[in-house]
Amino acid sequence: MGLELKMPDLGNLSESVQPLECRVALVSADRTLAGDWVNALNTTAAQHENPYGVRFEAVTPAGVEHLLREEDRLQALIVDGGSDAQGLAAAEALADLIHGLRSELNIFLITHGAFAGAAPQSTGSIATLRQRFDELFDRREGNFNHMFRLVQAFIARRASTPFADTLKEYVFSARDAWHTPGHSGGDSLRNSPWVGDFYRFMGEHVFNTDLSVSVQVLDSLLEPHSVIQEAQDLAAQAFGAQHTFFLTNGTSTANKVVIQQILGGGGKIIVDQACHKSVHHAIVMNRCEPVYLKSVLHPEFGIYGPVRRSDIEAALDEHSDARLLVITSCTYDGLRYDLRPIIDYAHERGVKVLVDEAWYAHGYFHPELRPTALECGADYVTQSTHKMLSAFSQASMIHVQDPDFDDHRFRENLNMHASTSPQYAMIASLDVARKQMAMEGYGRLKQCLQMVETLRRAVDETGVFRALTREDLIAEPLGGDNIRLDPTKVTIDISASGYSGKEMQIKLFDQYGIQVEKTTYNTITVLVTLGSTESKLLRLIHAFKQLARNPRKRAHVGSPRRLPEFTHFNCLPADAYFAETEELPLMDNGAVAAQDLIGRTSADEIVPYPPGIPVLVPGQEISAQIVQYLQQLLQGQTATEIHGLIFRSDEPLLRVVRETREKKREE
Repeated sequence: MGLELKMPDLGNLSESVQPLECRVALVSADRTLAGDWVNALNTTAAQHENPYGVRFEAVTPAGVEHLLREEDRLQALIVDGGSDAQGLAAAEALADLIHGLRSELNIFLITHGAFAGAAPQSTGSIATLRQRFDELFDRREGNFNHMFRLVQAFIARRASTPFADTLKEYVFSARDAWHTPGHSGGDSLRNSPWVGDFYRFMGEHVFNTDLSVSVQVLDSLLEPHSVIQEAQDLAAQAFGAQHTFFLTNGTSTANKVVIQQILGGGGKIIVDQACHKSVHHAIVMNRCEPVYLKSVLHPEFGIYGPVRRSDIEAALDEHSDARLLVITSCTYDGLRYDLRPIIDYAHERGVKVLVDEAWYAHGYFHPELRPTALECGADYVTQSTHKMLSAFSQASMIHVQDPDFDDHRFRENLNMHASTSPQYAMIASLDVARKQMAMEGYGRLKQCLQMVETLRRAVDETGVFRALTREDLIAEPLGGDNIRLDPTKVTIDISASGYSGKEMQIKLFDQYGIQVEKTTYNTITVLVTLGSTESKLLRLIHAFKQLARNPRKRAHVGSPRRLPEFTHFNCLPADAYFAETEELPLMDNGAVAAQDLIGRTSADEIVPYPPGIPVLVPGQEISAQIVQYLQQLLQGQTATEIHGLIFRSDEPLLRVVRETREKKREE
């Protein structure tokens, strides 16, 4: 364990909205021992400094599960292992139950010292006990002062924010800045008649926490050794990783770093066609050979879900030279894979697994949302901490548990992509977001799930709108894949309202001041996060009830456009992207444009949004179906963003690989 028993600076506790209360349960079937120890520990707590409000209570083993599920303020458990092998085995089983339900809690073991030392007689060794329990107490010792201090020290460690505290202390030390950035703590703006309003709008601390890497006390994100490294270690412990790395330029960069770590210089990668564009970019940057897997479309709602497990397994069998499998779980719509059998299948074939958990950073902190990718054995997991937790935009993490992890190479790869001028407020927000989940994540997520149930029930009661269930969202081909749903993403069928998804999005914004997360042609999706409040929920439900009173009659309701079939590659994506190219019109006389484009090789990634899945990637051959699909999107009544097109004088063009003279003569 190697825990340093020192208390962090607790000066910021006075700013808490509510007094802190940390409940610690002593679990024992021996009611006499439990009662005596709890009384002694509470007496000790009353006699010592107790800034966290640590309070002890007794509970029987039979009551532990109820306590874990219902008590949000529970922070630690002391488990009585008795003085024989049977008692120790029961304590180990109980520790596994606790970890399975509340992974963030500290667990301590009371046992007979001589017996614990005779490890072969128990279900495990001392090392095994140390994996399950944070610290061991001898039941004969009875040093309650020491026990109280140790329990408090572990809670304090989890509640610490080493980087955020150091940043705050530095700002309050009011040093004169003769270094970058040029606004010098906001002094360049504060008294300006032209831009002083921006300073006042943003606030003092936005500027005085924006500091230079020359401030050595704040450590280095690119080569951390002190407070940033300590914050990352705490994050690894909180999220269940072996190593965790902070990033201040999003999960886009996180994905590129991991792919470069495994495939820098080239190699074969198996990847979901619907993966984030950063993965496609990394394929180009690292000269990878992609094997794209087709996402399954839900035809009724226009939602692209996961890839069929059988398709993933077939790709792994067919491409024995693949080195990396990339999976997105959960998807933008909250659909997540049954990851363990997929990861096991990949590992049996020597393939590393990267899981993009950009939308699922919260999953480890509530039993209904587990198991997470790390628990299922993923080698690398990337998370957008800012999407669902309390971090600033662009603040992300990479979690690692690759048994072949090369720390030195990874840091070099990370440094190639990370800025040498990181935003310290983002790093602090990662530190604080981790602390919040470690100390109150379970309780906050329990509130979120209660809000979800209230919202879903209220939406269904309108009789016009319908909150889609897991069964509604899983397309028939995925029926046997044990796909799960993250309930914090609530997708609502608005078909009966007579409005399209885009029209409903505008209506909610203009009339009710509500911004939703995403739309399809007949659905809208809202996120229930840690920042959701009862008042926001009330206003959202009110808006749906009002809109349900006056549904609009429409003669024709749209339908989702199915993505065209993915064609083959004429060359590596990198070769196409960096090749000599030409621009060809997409719409000029329709048929003429199609005739010129069919059979050519795309040099760019072309991504219509929605659904945000590329219909072309560099190196891919352009088919008649693809040309027709893009032309239909541009001619449709509903505006569709198409990323990757070039517009010259409002004329859409595609960048394609220039053909050689020899090939033209052959034709």
